[in-house]
Amino acid sequence: MSDSLRSRAEERVDAKIKFYVDFIIYVIVNSILFVINWLYTPEFWWVAFPLFFWGIGVLVKFLKAFVFVDRFDGDYRERKIQEEMERLGI
Repeated sequence: MSDSLRSRAEERVDAKIKFYVDFIIYVIVNSILFVINWLYTPEFWWVAFPLFFWGIGVLVKFLKAFVFVDRFDGDYRERKIQEEMERLGI
C-alpha cells in the first residue's frame, strides 16, 4: 500500500472518529442541558437553541466524514485550479 493511500485512509478514519466523539459529547451535554432546563426553567425551552445550532456543526462534520469524503480533501484546491485553467484554455 502506498503512503498516499495510507495517509488518505488515516484522514478518513480521523474524520470519522472526530465525528463520533463530537456526537457523543453533543448528546451528553445537551441531555444535561435538557434536564437543567426542565428542572429550573420549564416555562422557556432555551435548550432548543444549543440543540439546533450545535446540531448544525455536528451535521457538517457528519457530511464531511461520511457523505463528501473525497470532495474537499487536500487536493481539492489543485483540482479546481486545473479545471479553471482548462476552461481558460491554458
